[in-house]
Formats: sequence, structure tokens, C-alpha cells
Amino acid sequence: MDDILQVNERLRGLIWGAPMLILLLGTGLYFTAVTGVFQVRYCALWLQKTLFSCFTGAARRTSGGVSPFAAMCTALAATVGTGNIAGVATALTLGGPGAVLWLWVSAFVGMMTAFAENTLGMLYREKGSDGSWRGGAMLYLKNGLHSPLLAGAFALFCVLASFGIGNMSQCNSIAQGLSGSFGIPSGIVSAVTAVLLGAVLLGGLKRLSRVTETLVPFMALFYMGGAVVVLWVHRANLPQAFAQICSMAFDTRAGTGGVLGYGMTQAVRAGVSRGVFSNEAGLGSSVMVHAAADAKEPCEQGMWAVFEVFFDTIVMCSVTAFVILTSGVYDVSRYALASGTPLLSQLTTGAQLTAEAFSTVFGRFGGGFVAVSLALFAFSTLLGWSYYGQRAAAYLMGERVIPVYKAAFLLAAVAGCMMRLEPVWALSDTFNGLMALPNLAGVLALRRQVIAEWCRYKHDL
Repeated sequence: MDDILQVNERLRGLIWGAPMLILLLGTGLYFTAVTGVFQVRYCALWLQKTLFSCFTGAARRTSGGVSPFAAMCTALAATVGTGNIAGVATALTLGGPGAVLWLWVSAFVGMMTAFAENTLGMLYREKGSDGSWRGGAMLYLKNGLHSPLLAGAFALFCVLASFGIGNMSQCNSIAQGLSGSFGIPSGIVSAVTAVLLGAVLLGGLKRLSRVTETLVPFMALFYMGGAVVVLWVHRANLPQAFAQICSMAFDTRAGTGGVLGYGMTQAVRAGVSRGVFSNEAGLGSSVMVHAAADAKEPCEQGMWAVFEVFFDTIVMCSVTAFVILTSGVYDVSRYALASGTPLLSQLTTGAQLTAEAFSTVFGRFGGGFVAVSLALFAFSTLLGWSYYGQRAAAYLMGERVIPVYKAAFLLAAVAGCMMRLEPVWALSDTFNGLMALPNLAGVLALRRQVIAEWCRYKHDL
């Protein structure tokens, strides 16, 4: 096992190295440029088609399938997770406050990567035998790029990642958080998690989407409400925190290793990688649920993906970052981690740092607040990734495998609550990166279809 983990660490370092970060940022920059900086220029349009449509009821309209709003909530359920609480703190410990600016850059260009991949998902989706829409990166890789090999590889990596970062690691976060803050035994946590998860899985996508429609807004408001209180108490420190973020993002001074530019390199790497860890833009995972939406316009569903990345990272991750930086608990000398620190250890330290920040206002209840938020976020990630894994498994082995997959997913959830997960975190982070490679290859190769669809939609406005 040790040999496998060592090989995996080298592979993970290679996958999430500079070439991958350049590919992720470059893909987003390309679509940002060819659409005329869509995120800014058409901000009113995509907000009107997403957030504002929730107040008119248009987003919830459906002819019996899954509404665009429900699809977005299910995708958000998968993305709004440990990355928003522990992942942001990890970016700070690895790259300093400057990492937050690069996290914003990653999200800004990632909004257009998400737009492109989900527009393609809508263009290449298919009707299932039950009349519902089914899609995913597998379909535009197979039918658009005409590469069954890449499609199969993506689906395989997705299934593996769904058991790791989408299941066992999330369950372990739930068990550790509730056990550490409230003394609840892991056995009880695993039993309750399995029962709740099983009840949702038995109802299929419609029940899953109904649950996420309620859970995602509730947990977001719950966490945001607590964060706003902390920010209000420490509001005098907001200008200083913002100045730290901007000044340290371009810090070219030598770091502890004596390498000129080390600080900026670490900030870029930590910010971009943790941004992708949080919003998943470029991985192709959210395509599976967005493509299932009962919507007609590919570009409009792509706008829901834009809003998803915006809310997950620009809003939720920024709130966590400012809570930590304004509260006074951040200390580089105390929390800086070595680059080789295992991902699980990074996130554990990150969760502790976030809990300390909330404790500056809520006292001993701060840790409990973060533990409950982490449990809600992790459970929502379980729900979203359960659907991703189902669709990827069905692509590889047919619809009949779905009941088997669900049973295995439930067993993995129970195991995740009860065991140590350092190898699972490390391996699943690698599978996430492996998902991104075929997906980004397909998105870039099919870029003309995305541009043509956007031009058609813009012309018809």
C-alpha cells in the first residue's frame, strides 16, 4: 500500500502541477475572450435567467422532469462542500492570503469553463428509455469528439472519484466533525447517514432534486448567517484583510526555500487548485445533472452553471476567507504546511482554523457551528456525487448496474464514517484530476459548437 501511495503522490503532483493549472485557466480565459467577457458584459442577463427567475417561478417550471433550478441545486449540492469551509482555509495555509485572489481568478475564468461544458452537455444529451434526459461529458466525448476511449476513461475516473472524494471522504468529515464537537459515536453517525442517504437514493433523481432544492438554500443561509455575524463584529478589519489578499497575491520575495517568487507560486497553486476543488469547473462532473434539466436552451442551462461557480466560490469561499482573515486567528508561522502534507491533514487543519475563526464570536459554540455546517455541506456533496457516479456507471455497464451501484455507495458511506481515510483522499484527488484531462480536451476540441450556440442564442435575444 505504501508503494501505491508513493506512486500516487508523484502522479498527483504531476496532474495538479503547473500544466494542469495553465490548462484550467487557459480554457476559461479562451471562452472569456471569445464571448466578450461574458461574466461581466452579460452579468445582468445570466442573473436574470438564474437568480432572478427564482422569484418569478420560471426557474421551477417543468413538464414532469427536473427543473433548471433543481438541476442547479443538485450540482451545487455536490460543489458546496468541505472545500468551502476547510478547502479555503487550506488555501490560506498553503499559499497565504494572496491565494484568495487567485481563487477568485480561478472562479472568474472557471465560470466560462462551466458554461462551455454544460452547453455542450445540453447539445449532446439523449433521451432515456423512461423519457428523461441524460447527459454528461461522456456523451460529448463519444458523439462530439468521436472518442469512445476518452469517454470511457472519463466515466471510469468519475465512478472511482464518486466513492472517494464524493462519498467516503465526505462521510468521514461528517463523523469526525460531529464526534469532535458533540461526542456522537461514529457508529451512530454512520447509521443515520446511511438511512438518510438510502431514503434519498431510493427515490431517484426527482427525489434527490427535491431534497437538494430545500437543503442547499437552507445550509447556505445557515452558514452565511453565522459568517455575517462574525464579519460584522470584525468589520473594522475588513480593509486590512482585503489589502493582504491583494498585496500578497503578487509577492515575489523569496520564501523559506530561498527561491525568488516562491510566495507568488504557492499563492497561485493553492488558490487555483483549491478553487477547482471547491467549484469543480473543468472536471465535467456537473454536466450530468445540468443535462438532465427540463430546459430547452443550452446556453441558458449553461448560465445556471455560471451562477453555480459564482455562488460557490466568489460568494461562499470568499465569506470563509474573510471570516478567517478578519478574526485574527490566521498566523502564517503557526499554520503554514509543508507542500508534501497529505490532503486529509491539510483539510483537517483547515477545518480547525475555520472553527477557531467562528469561535472568536460564538465562543465554544463556534466549533459546533462549523461542525454542523460541515456535516450539512458534506451530506449535500454525497447526494450530488451519488448521481454523478450512477450516470457514469450506467454509461460503462448499462442501466441495470444502478441498483448495484447504489448499494455499494451506501456501504462505502458506512465505511467512510468508521475508518481512517488518508489513502482515499489522496487517490480521489488524483481521480478528480484525471477526470479533468479528457473533459478539457473535449471542451477545447468542440469549442466551435459552444461559440456557434452562443452566437445563435445572442442573435435571438
